[in-house]
Amino acid sequence: MSIEMKNDYGTIDITNDVIAQVVGEAAIECYGIVGMASRHQIRDGLTDILGKENYAKGVIVRNIGDETHIDMYVIIGYGTKISEVAYQVQSKVIYTLKKTLSLTVDSVNIFVQGVRVTT
Repeated sequence: MSIEMKNDYGTIDITNDVIAQVVGEAAIECYGIVGMASRHQIRDGLTDILGKENYAKGVIVRNIGDETHIDMYVIIGYGTKISEVAYQVQSKVIYTLKKTLSLTVDSVNIFVQGVRVTT
């Protein structure tokens, strides 16, 4: 799937993989996020903390009609307030997508897959 935008010069086609990469990079910059988790944790049976190059693997972008919804699977650092970290991630993702891709999203859902002690 992809999102098509039209302007005076033509059309721009942005794939969901690009959106997922931008979202993952924006989220990992937020305080309290240790990493992105595998979105198939239940099927895999374990939590994989993904490396820097795999930000998009913890993100699902869904296009339903004209609406765009984002699901994120994250690992939170121990000792941080989960609700505050989730709110900051949602705010950062919405801002980043609006600023970089001129894309307005309808929802950003955060799924906390684990808590990890950082040293």
